[in-house]
Formats: sequence, C-alpha cells, structure tokens
Amino acid sequence: MSASNNHDTYEYQPGWPVPQLQNFVATVNLDCRIDLAYLSQRARNVEYRPRRFNAVIMRIRDPRTTALIFATGRMVITGAKTEALARLAARKHAYAVQKCGFNPKFRDFAVQNIIGSVNAGFHIRLEGLANRYFTVGAHYMPEIFPGLSFKQYLGSREDGTPRSNPTLLIFTTGKIVITGAKSEEDLRASFARAYPLLLDFRFDSDLKSKAQA
Repeated sequence: MSASNNHDTYEYQPGWPVPQLQNFVATVNLDCRIDLAYLSQRARNVEYRPRRFNAVIMRIRDPRTTALIFATGRMVITGAKTEALARLAARKHAYAVQKCGFNPKFRDFAVQNIIGSVNAGFHIRLEGLANRYFTVGAHYMPEIFPGLSFKQYLGSREDGTPRSNPTLLIFTTGKIVITGAKSEEDLRASFARAYPLLLDFRFDSDLKSKAQA
C-alpha cells in the first residue's frame, strides 16, 4: 500500500468497530503577558512549581479539563471530550485569568491533537504486521514499548488541503490508541485505512496458549 496516496476516501464497512474520542488537546492565544506567580496566588485550583515546569496548571470541573498557562499568554487545554467542550473550557479558563486582573483576549483557538481509542475485537500478530509494513510507517520494538506504532499517511482532501497524519498505537490484545489527528474525520479515517490490514494478522489467543503449553 502506498504511503502517499492523495484524495483517498476511507469508508467504514458494516460491523467495523468505531473509535471513541477520549481527549481533545487545543491551544489558544490570550494575547497578553501573564505574571504566573501572581496568577497562582489569586486563582483557585491551580498549581505552580516554576523549578519543575514554567506554566501554571489550572483545573476546572465543568467541563473537567486542565489548562497549562504560560507567561507569553499561550494556553493549552487538555481533557475535553469534544471540540465544543474544549472551546468552552478554554473560555472558562480565560475568564478565570481575567478575574485575577489580567486582560486576556481569545485568539487563534485550534485543536492540535485528538486522541481516540478502539478495540479491533481480535488479537493481532504485531511482528508480522511490522515486517510487512515497516516501509510505510509500522515500527515495533517490544524491548522498548509493548505496542506497535503505525503512522497513517492520509494524503490530502479533495480540495487539496492536507490531512493530518495520525499514529495508531496497536497492542497484541487488539486495543488501539490513535493520536496525532487534528480532526475527527482524520482520526476515524486513519483507523478505517488500517483496519483491513489488521485483519490479515488476527489470531486466536486460545490456540496460541495451547501451542505454547
């Protein structure tokens, strides 16, 4: 399979598992300098340890998210389950900064990473998968990490705009974590592209256990 196909479509077939969205990571520019020490003293539910990390960590419960706030005014939001909730959370965090005496704006909101998970429904021979597709993005080093990393090159959309290139972290149990997508469409497309390849390497774990006995 080519790693650079353009204008590909990745359609689900009936019965295929569908990835569940777990975490949207977004950024926003508050467009103002922030005194982090002062913010940490005035705001609630924050953590600031400048010797360990040069940002204030702020948490809110609704939606349950965490913000990393930097002195430059850059803010990173993690933990939201949808893009709409990530945007709402970013505005709530910005308002909390404003209540502490700063004058934040709300500019350049963007989703940087969407993380999803899915279970293929069968066990997967990672060695065979890596051997066949190592030239197009599959890497497996079990002595370092138990999962196989499989980069998906989705090419571009019909209008010519590039897609993101998500990475699937595939485990022998069939559990898969998808990261690196910047849209829900790309996240699901990356799995739809890989799923038919995984079917060639499915195996019955019970038979393997009996063979090893």
